Amino acid sequence: MFRFAHLTDPHVGPLPRPALRQLLGKRLTGYVNWRRGRHTAHCMDVLAALVKDLREQEPDHIVCTGDICNLGLAGEWSSSRIFLDGLGTPETVSFVPGNHDAYVPGSLAGLLLAVDPFTRGDEPGAHRFPYVRRRGPVAFLGLSSAVPTAPFIASGRLGRRQIEEAEAMLAALAREGLARVVMIHHPPHVGGAPATRNLVDADRFEAMIGRVGAELVIHGHNHVGSVAILRGPAGPVPVVGAPSASARGGIVVHRAGYHLFSVEEAGAGFAITAELRGLGPTGSFTSQGAVDLTTGSGWGSRRPRRRPALAPAASP
Repeated sequence: MFRFAHLTDPHVGPLPRPALRQLLGKRLTGYVNWRRGRHTAHCMDVLAALVKDLREQEPDHIVCTGDICNLGLAGEWSSSRIFLDGLGTPETVSFVPGNHDAYVPGSLAGLLLAVDPFTRGDEPGAHRFPYVRRRGPVAFLGLSSAVPTAPFIASGRLGRRQIEEAEAMLAALAREGLARVVMIHHPPHVGGAPATRNLVDADRFEAMIGRVGAELVIHGHNHVGSVAILRGPAGPVPVVGAPSASARGGIVVHRAGYHLFSVEEAGAGFAITAELRGLGPTGSFTSQGAVDLTTGSGWGSRRPRRRPALAPAASP
């Protein structure tokens, strides 16, 4: 059995004090929102407790799907690297960025320089995204949906090249007989988030999965746990979102948590199960039970298609 943990949206703090010249455009609105209350929604003590519990589970691999930064400040890049180093080595930890990591032009490039070893695939000289990492029976495919956007917009984009290369990679990995796990920040299905927060080319991603398939897709961004189902050529493909790793949240759906997945070979394919480990009333992390990967539920559910039941946390 191969086990891996998925956490997302840690929003690592404290936020470094920005210079006045850095508070232009989108950063100004983000900084005001941070000062007015967003900083209280993300607790570093909660994040530390989550990381402690996660490491005690001794997973074979750890995945972080973005929003490690808050405003994409240069001062956040070193703390992001320290956070990833605290999870494990680059061999045992994979990272893909989120919209807060690409908050303004130039932010993402600076962050990726700092965390470079956590975003490199097996093949030297390849594009950074998409990348592939083979670990045991699992192939992790990393995508970047992180692009700079206007104030009050938190949408993402993959682009034609990334989707085409991901399709070719997923097809090749299927021939290798590996369990394919796609890592992305934004919910990669139509209706996964409101128009100002969605993946703008989610329809192309869905079509690609419909042609080539995957065993699992994991994402963050909405700060709540969710399961959606996409159609693959050989059957349903679960798309699983995790809560924010640092959310202090006063209600259960907005409390910090992470998913622990188990992958086992089963006949000609794989059996994948998931457990949610979440913040309890005493401040410790405990099992919140199994996650049903067979039925879409929560925000952006695709089976059955209906209005979302949970509102995602704001992320200007």
